[in-house]
Amino acid sequence: MSDIIGGSSATQPNPSREALIDQLLVGAIDLHCHSGPSVMPRGLDHIEAIREASEAGLRAVLFKDHFYSADPIAELLRNHYGHLNVKLLSGIALNNSVGGINRYAVDHSIKLGGRIVWMPTFSAANHIDQHRKDADFDKKFPTTKARMLQPSPLRALDDNGDIHDELKFILDLIAEADLVLSAGHLHISEIWPLFEEAKRRGVRRLLVNHPIYVVGAELDDIRRIVEMGAYVEHSVCMFVEGSKFKLYDPATLDSLIKAGTVDRTILGSDLGQTGNPRPVDGFRAMIGICLDLGYSEDDIRKMVSRNAARLFGLDLDDTLASA
Repeated sequence: MSDIIGGSSATQPNPSREALIDQLLVGAIDLHCHSGPSVMPRGLDHIEAIREASEAGLRAVLFKDHFYSADPIAELLRNHYGHLNVKLLSGIALNNSVGGINRYAVDHSIKLGGRIVWMPTFSAANHIDQHRKDADFDKKFPTTKARMLQPSPLRALDDNGDIHDELKFILDLIAEADLVLSAGHLHISEIWPLFEEAKRRGVRRLLVNHPIYVVGAELDDIRRIVEMGAYVEHSVCMFVEGSKFKLYDPATLDSLIKAGTVDRTILGSDLGQTGNPRPVDGFRAMIGICLDLGYSEDDIRKMVSRNAARLFGLDLDDTLASA
């Protein structure tokens, strides 16, 4: 997929451009790697993802699965592949398969070195509702290899519009461990009270993934999200050519970055699915798009590396030095 640059097929690649893209990849951090094993069809496994990230000079990779916590896998791989010099991050998505909004699952993740808690994704009531209303939803979100039990809808708010007590307990755990809280696939209307409660309870690291996809955010919402001190991540898979889930054009990306500001925007691959570009190739294509949009090298480094490092409290000096 390395011939996909800036949203078009580069039949005669510019060596200086290719070299610049490779240079900007060094030190990058992928906060949205969907490698396998998984019940969803994956085009590469975790070990392949690490090796390819290492070859490209990536600083860190975050493994995400909607059905299980990758924390024990990440610990195992750190012990055996540390020589590849890629920091391995993991966490837990609070879907039905881990008991939903479940304090025990979060506590287990923390004890195994998890760094992020995603609110429900495919089990979120909002996600289920989007799936039900959109006849083409399966073309926009990967399905499992085999039929699974139908998810039970999960919400952050109770019938009175208040944060669930169990979720308040979890927010306290997140705050104490200084983890990242991701809004998952909650609707934007749920994110406001969730983030306000999280901040009251001492959560410092907030993230909204693909805000205009499923989440239902508008540009004004994105401005408000970053004003709250949160970061916004945009999925590479939704913008690059060759992706089955390409939904938006470069102009849309440009408007999203401007709304969220370069300083609060993170680009994550959201790749690993069968038939899609590999995560590193997706990053190359996304960097090309950003160059075509006129973003500077420093801007791009922020969006592919430095902002993610700040969000996760990584050693920023090391990240900047490698970039």
